[in-house]
Amino acid sequence: MMPGTASSGAGMSSGFGDSSVVAEARRYLGTNPTSRASLWCARFMNMVLERTGHHGTGSDLARSFASYGHRVSGPQVGAIAVMSRHGGGHVGVVSGIDAQGNPILISGNSGHRVREAPVSRGRVYAYVMPN
Repeated sequence: MMPGTASSGAGMSSGFGDSSVVAEARRYLGTNPTSRASLWCARFMNMVLERTGHHGTGSDLARSFASYGHRVSGPQVGAIAVMSRHGGGHVGVVSGIDAQGNPILISGNSGHRVREAPVSRGRVYAYVMPN
């Protein structure tokens, strides 16, 4: 188990501490609250940020989050992860860290819905904390 984490079963861990961004994102698991057919991960992230009192990027581009907020060196619960993806980028909020050190993300447009799943830490090129 990593320092500062608590086990939540199934080989996954989640950080201590409260994150309103994670809680808000989790409310939409299994749905598409944006009503868009494609390219909506950044739109979802901006919606979650707005609903929790943060300013987002205002952009529909995932990579816009790479220059948002303040950078942190690694995954932290509540941080926004920006990653590469075939055909573009992807963005989601870190809800935990699995046993292999990979971030667990809640993200939109993952299988056409909001989904919570681990991603390879090698895909993530920026972690930022919301403004």
